[in-house]
Amino acid sequence: MKARIVRVGNSRGIRIPKPLLDQAGLAEHVELHAEPGRIVIEAVKRPRDGWAEAARRMAARGDDALLDAPTPTRFDDEEWEWR
Repeated sequence: MKARIVRVGNSRGIRIPKPLLDQAGLAEHVELHAEPGRIVIEAVKRPRDGWAEAARRMAARGDDALLDAPTPTRFDDEEWEWR
């Protein structure tokens, strides 16, 4: 698909058709980076994306034990409130 680069203030922009955005799974925020001869637009990766599945796999392997023993502090015992 061809597109035209347009002036947007001191910058430049392109109009990306909604079906193309939907097909690529892109929303409001994206990551941009340049490669020789191209600009790559990617969906923003969410922090900790995939951690829950990794934790499930670790638990299934029995690899989810704490490495250090819990060391409660006075704050934990006296001041912390669970809500």
